[in-house]
Amino acid sequence: MKAFCVTGWKNSGKTTLVERLISHFSTLGMNVASIKHAHHNFDIDQEGTDSYRHRKAGARQTLITSSKRLALMEELSNEEPTLEQLISKLNPCDLVIIEGYKSLPLPKIVCYAQTIADKPHLHEQLDNVIAISTDNCCDKSLNFDGEIFDRDEISKIADYINNFFRTRKPA
Repeated sequence: MKAFCVTGWKNSGKTTLVERLISHFSTLGMNVASIKHAHHNFDIDQEGTDSYRHRKAGARQTLITSSKRLALMEELSNEEPTLEQLISKLNPCDLVIIEGYKSLPLPKIVCYAQTIADKPHLHEQLDNVIAISTDNCCDKSLNFDGEIFDRDEISKIADYINNFFRTRKPA
């Protein structure tokens, strides 16, 4: 399965880039899935709902479904699932865009923005960085031999990603 990460410091534009890429690829007719990594304890369920009550009663998995969507909540035992375990939960698709997960051994696009200009250059600390997306706050100061895109060049970024996977040799 084709998968890549969009990563960067907090408030660097990751979610906006992922959202825009999903929309672009979907418009092209591609089936896109996403995985979002959260560094904190999160809960998508609301106190008082039936599913919340099921989980609080001790259900290890709670599946909520309707004719429009489903959500599976699973209580974990303090160990994050591996990428393989996460992807195995997805239906087959053309592309998986992963937000976060700086340490995964996958191709990465690193995001920069003026709001985080004082942070260290993350791309210098990570492996497998294939491109940078920026609001042009720091283009000249980046020591990077790969592609640097303006964050609004969604078509160019998408073309670059498609070309990357087209020319990449299978593992």
